[in-house]
Amino acid sequence: MHTLSPFHLAIPVDNLSRCRTFYRDTLGLEEGRSSDHWVDFNFFGHQLVIHLDDTLKEAPTNSVDGKQVPIPHFGVVLDMNSFHELANTLKEKEGNFKIEP
Repeated sequence: MHTLSPFHLAIPVDNLSRCRTFYRDTLGLEEGRSSDHWVDFNFFGHQLVIHLDDTLKEAPTNSVDGKQVPIPHFGVVLDMNSFHELANTLKEKEGNFKIEP
């Protein structure tokens, strides 16, 4: 069996407080270090850092399977049971998706 190595991903966000709440409270990610301009999270064993960037514009999209998928994007690959469990949790908490799970 191949062991995956953790990765570090830093992404820009236009509202640090709102995004911090989403990743921490909606997704349930553990928060790590932070400053006034960035926050670290444990993203399923990987390090995700959100960085404040108030110059962001709306993300472009590409058509994938008939849906307009924002680019860039990222996610975690889960087994089907974990995927459905997370999808149901997110639907209960947010209910607002660009693309339904």
